[in-house]
Amino acid sequence: MIPRYKRKEISKIWEPENKFNIWLKIELLICEALSNRGDIPKDSFKTIKKNARFDIDRIDVIEKDVKHDVIAFLTNIGENIGHDSRFVHMGVTSSDIIDTAFSIQLKQSCSILKRELKRLLNNLKEKSLNFKNIACIGRSHGIFAEPTTFGLKMLGKYCEFERHYKRLCDAEKQISICSISGAVGTYANIDPSIESFVAKKLRLKTEDVSTQIIPRDRHAFFFTALAMIASSIENLAIEFRHLHRSEVREVEEFFSKDQKGSSAMPHKKNPVLSENLTGIARVIRASCIPFMENISLWHERDISHSSVERTLGPDTIILCDFALSRMNNIVENLVVDKKMMFYNLEKTNGLFNSQRVMLKLIEKNISRESAYKIVQKIALKAWKENKSFKKLLEKNNEVKSLLNVREINELFDLKYFLKNINAIYKKVLG
Repeated sequence: MIPRYKRKEISKIWEPENKFNIWLKIELLICEALSNRGDIPKDSFKTIKKNARFDIDRIDVIEKDVKHDVIAFLTNIGENIGHDSRFVHMGVTSSDIIDTAFSIQLKQSCSILKRELKRLLNNLKEKSLNFKNIACIGRSHGIFAEPTTFGLKMLGKYCEFERHYKRLCDAEKQISICSISGAVGTYANIDPSIESFVAKKLRLKTEDVSTQIIPRDRHAFFFTALAMIASSIENLAIEFRHLHRSEVREVEEFFSKDQKGSSAMPHKKNPVLSENLTGIARVIRASCIPFMENISLWHERDISHSSVERTLGPDTIILCDFALSRMNNIVENLVVDKKMMFYNLEKTNGLFNSQRVMLKLIEKNISRESAYKIVQKIALKAWKENKSFKKLLEKNNEVKSLLNVREINELFDLKYFLKNINAIYKKVLG
């Protein structure tokens, strides 16, 4: 991943040093379990544990000759251990180490992703409470609809990301798997108790049937969860991008003192962070297909999945972490313009009351079709000529024959639309 879109903490998980440290830890745990069973002399295990270390540059040199990363790693630690290195990697195969290590890296990444999701949930909850009763116009198809509150918008997003948090926790369980079952997964040369020992030490579950590798439906589930998170990040980003538009101006991304919006137009304050997240979401979603295709492998194993996991795996996770962090910064520093929200409500000329008027007319014992037709004609006139919807209703003979002025005035109370906001909040937040 290019430096522009990576953060240090999660990137370190996917660097060679962390990977080889995990490989070494797994190999040492296997040796410890074998030593406990008496399959490795106690003194030999002590020597292995004391001298086992690796050098990344040396591994790279060896791999150029052997064309196999695990063999290069084993050769390097064997050089440091000496004669007792013959007991290392005994009865296991490369996938046992690679797949179990991949599980640990995914789990380590999950810890950071969950933390950022929790942060986002807290930020959205805070915004939803702060703006709970700040009315704004709701939109469907991008067109004025009926009033809502900005807080309720944020509460809906809170619920959406809360579902994602639960999905990510489920995905973490799916990929927290240890598989040490040897060639084609039959435990022919390694006792199942070794796998159980290592899994317990690493706080992983054991695979039911590994076929030498961990089945890739687990990983597809995990990366699909990330893609869904990215899609919801984009959904929220698009909301902010629209509300940031010059014609709307209800919210803005924070614009720092020395920030520049355009190389050509000094007046510009562009929603570049939200736009960036839309692009990142596209990349993360695109990773779903290769991980789903990784499920289809030949017989007990092949390595067609490997290149996807070595490239798209880290990049997708690093991008998701970056996107969550960026969205957190946007939400935390969001500029909310209450006056513009009220202004846009007023700009509708009261048209958002059209359904109330129609329903009231229906109460007067006329058909829904007739009521709709009367209200639509007046509403379109109010919109086209930029006139007060209420005043046009008061002047319309058909309406006057059914409703008096007091009844019409009662239909134009903004509080009517917000009367159940507290009930929604109670349902969600208790």
